[in-house]
Parts: sequence; C-alpha cells; structure tokens
Amino acid sequence: MITYSIIQKSQLEGAHRLDAEYYQPEYFIDFTKGNWRPIGEVLELCQYGLSQAMNDERKGYPIFKMDNIEYGFLFDDDVRFADISELIFNQFKIKKDDVFFNRVNSEEFVGRTGIYKLDNLKSVFASYLIRARVKSGGEILADYLNIFLNSSYGLRQIRKYTRRAVNQANVNAEELKQIKIAVLPKTEQEKIAELSNKSSQEFQNSKSLYFQAENLLLEELGLKNFEAENKLWSVIELSEVKKANRIDAEYFQPKYEELESKIKKYEHKPLEGVLENVSAKFDPIKQPDKNFKYVELSNINASIGIIDGFSEILGKEAPNRARRVLKENDVIASSVQGSLEKASLVHENQKDFLASTGFFQFRSKEILPEALLILAKSIVFQWQLEKRCAGTILTAVPKESINDILIPILPKPIQEKIADLVQKSHESREEAKALLEEAKRKVEEMIENK
Repeated sequence: MITYSIIQKSQLEGAHRLDAEYYQPEYFIDFTKGNWRPIGEVLELCQYGLSQAMNDERKGYPIFKMDNIEYGFLFDDDVRFADISELIFNQFKIKKDDVFFNRVNSEEFVGRTGIYKLDNLKSVFASYLIRARVKSGGEILADYLNIFLNSSYGLRQIRKYTRRAVNQANVNAEELKQIKIAVLPKTEQEKIAELSNKSSQEFQNSKSLYFQAENLLLEELGLKNFEAENKLWSVIELSEVKKANRIDAEYFQPKYEELESKIKKYEHKPLEGVLENVSAKFDPIKQPDKNFKYVELSNINASIGIIDGFSEILGKEAPNRARRVLKENDVIASSVQGSLEKASLVHENQKDFLASTGFFQFRSKEILPEALLILAKSIVFQWQLEKRCAGTILTAVPKESINDILIPILPKPIQEKIADLVQKSHESREEAKALLEEAKRKVEEMIENK
C-alpha cells in the first residue's frame, strides 16, 4: 500500500526541503495545540564542539564525544583527553546542565542527546556534538529540554530534519534550533527535572557500588594500588622461551611475573580447574526462520559489566561467529586486544541470547558469578589475558592459551559481599533507566493532555 502526504507549496518554501523523507506522515505533530517554540529561541548558546586530536595518555583535559552519551546523560567512562591551551579550554568548557546533541553519525545515533550532571570535572566536548545551553531563568529548564529531545515528540522532529547520505546522517545546529519544543508550566517541568536528577543519582550509585566491589576484591588480594616496577629489560631463561613458544618481548614483560607472584601467595587454581567446559558449537542456520537476539562486543557496557543491547537476526542471516548460547550467570569476556575490559554477567532475561565467538564464555564450579565478573575485569585477569595476546592483523587471545591463567579462590564470605555489591549496582542501574523512562512518558502525557 502506498503511503503519501499532500504538502502545500508554502510549506516547501518555508522548509527549504524537497526530499520526500522530510514530509513523511509519521513525523507530523499538530503545533496548533498548546504553546510551541523553536528551541533556538530558548537557548543562550548553541555551539559546535572542538576539533582536536585525542589521546589516551591523560594529557590535557577530558573530552566528551558521542560514545559518552548514554541513557540521556554524559558518562565519563572511557573518556579520552585533548591537549589544548587554557584559552581554547575556556571556549569549550562544559558546565553542569549543558545539553549535548550528536549531530553526525549513522542514522541510528544522530540526535542522541544527553545532559551533563558530573561535578568537579574540567572538561570539553568534541566537534560531532552540539552544546545547547538554555537561558538562565528562561521558560525552559535544561532537564526538560533533554528529556523532551529524548521523547517521541523530540525524536520525530529529529528524524524529520535528518539529512541522509551513504552510511551517514546529519542534523546541523540551525536545524536543531528549528525543532519546536512544547512550553509547559515551570511546575510541570520541575517534576521532570526531579525525575532526571534522581535517575542521574541512581546511575552514579550504580557505578559507586560496582567500584566498591572492585576495591573489595583488590584489597582482599593485596593488589589495591598495585603498580609493577617499571623495568626496561628483563633476563629470561631459554627454557622459559621454549615452554611458552614465544620470543616476543611483550610476553615477557616483568609486570606479568610480578602479578603472578602476588597471586601465588593466595590460594589459587588454574582457570581450567574452576570452570565448566562450555562449547560454542551451536548453529543458528539450522533454524533459518527463528529470530535470535545476538550480542557483540559493541553491546557490552564495560564500566559495570552488563550486556546493554543486542541485535535481532534470523538464523539464516546469522554470521559464522554467532555460535555461543548464553545461560543465566555465565560471564562472557572479550578475547580481542583493545577491548579485553569488555566483560559481562548474563542475567535471567538474557539467557539463550547468542554471542560472538569473540568472547570467552565462563561458567564457574566454585566462584560466584558476580565475583567471577569482578575478577575478569580486574588486573588479575586482564593482565594475564593481555600477556597471552598474539596475532598480526587481529591481535587476540587464543583459546588454548588461557587454561593456565591463575585464579585466586576467594573465601565464600568475600565472594558473597562482592556479589551483593554487584547485584545492588545492577539494581540501581535498572532503577535509573526506569526513572528516565518515566520522565519521558510524563513529558509525552503532559503534551498530549494540553
């Protein structure tokens, strides 16, 4: 059935757009009901970000980019740095309650919007973001602007303004300013702001609880603030080279030996002694018309170890690497160098998901899954994986090399404390997401009931 809409010539001239995508019926909003204003009229500042080379050596100031926007907020997980002058910093310095809009990327990510709620972090933002700062004491609150742009009323207009090209889409600052926002009474906006702030606090609580679990593990193992001695050379016996079947200097870095000697002072076992054997031989192609939920490295939230998304695929469309079937309480961990920190616990609602063979899949006999997750994300596991990385085009950890990784066997009371903190961390995150959804729903209801 053909879908069409009839557009007046005056509307074409006003929009300066002739493409059919702009006039899709699903983008229609009746602006005659209620008080609607172009966003540009309520802003004090609408500014593109900084085009600057970034580094991971913590040189300069933290710089936020599109990847740091998630669930309507800016997070400082995996933040990079920009080595810039004080003058440039002052031009792009982020203030609390600034709202950021992702202007260019694949269509899925264009329009991703988040508000900055972090305290005491001198930071700037990258060029693919637009900063929208509302007028102080004006008729629109920053939290309401952010939630509005994340609601169906904001997203429909963002999709309308999106300019599409091959593998990329764009909404520029002038188009952002043309998007219309419903001006609600301040008392109603304040209710939205309250939910937004509660959501932000729960996200921060989630991270805090997770860090407490990590610290408990490291303190128990005597590895809190552990730093290996920075040696430029080491002497290795030929027998060790033959045993490892490796001759590269990376494998024999002294820090790995120092870490392993620390672990050996604690009760420990090789990895193969604490895991069940989990195969990755499932073939979804044998069920060609079944719909599967598929997890890749990009779906892992590395900061607190959760699966934070998936794609849906038919069995006949599944890639060759989609061979792992996840079960509740499994821990999956990346085997690819550059993303080794991506490890996650599988929750009840994620069982029977498919996962890429780019993950290791761990199911423990004697370590609680939450404690195994924290181990997998700590230097205890990360350094031992890093040591075993091999390859040229794709550097990864061979499956056969991990059986002898040393795993400390924590006392059950310590494991239980870690598990409790991890569970509370995940509960706080779910509460934060629920509060955000409630805020969006309330905005939509308020607009519909005007």
